[in-house]
Amino acid sequence: MPRIIETTVYGIDELSDEAKEAARCWYRQAGLHDEWYDFVYEDFETICKILGVTLATTPVRLHGGGTREKPRIFHNGFSSQGDGASFSGAWCHARGSCRAIRAHAPKDEELHRIADVLQETAKRNFYQLNATVRHRGRYCHEYSMAIEVERDSPTWQPPTDGAEDTVTEALRDLARWLYRQLEREYDHQTSDETVDEALSVNGLTFTANGTRFG
Repeated sequence: MPRIIETTVYGIDELSDEAKEAARCWYRQAGLHDEWYDFVYEDFETICKILGVTLATTPVRLHGGGTREKPRIFHNGFSSQGDGASFSGAWCHARGSCRAIRAHAPKDEELHRIADVLQETAKRNFYQLNATVRHRGRYCHEYSMAIEVERDSPTWQPPTDGAEDTVTEALRDLARWLYRQLEREYDHQTSDETVDEALSVNGLTFTANGTRFG
């Protein structure tokens, strides 16, 4: 026999402190979608183009048919051993990269430094250096990137002393930079203030102990 059961529900602002924390924990585990990092990835793609990094891609099938090319950018986070960010692709000198990166991110001294290092190393090698970056293993951090640096010299000149290590470390620094941006964005998206706003804007309701209702 059907029965009607009445339940009193609350918005996030109406809950006790303990119940609010339970509601926030639910949102952090179930309500935060993968799209939270899309903006960081998109900005990273732009930065890679500026620095001369061509990201490798993987075809992804779309719901309506057809495919799109998804850049091979990876990350895990944010509190376990092996966490980090990595990417696959290729690098070669990009003319005007030092000036362009300062225009794109005028206050980011780490990106300026990476651009300067790549520029100076390329210059010492007559702009003949190139690098390939491949992902290896099951982790996603800077050391999961296998980086090979070569010099495309018509007279078979090898890279100058230390050039291979310098380019390798600069590209790994770029992966480290990406991870820090992801971590910062994740911290923002999961902060109490941002979570409370999301719960309120979406009209989500909870029982008195902070359990999601509906």
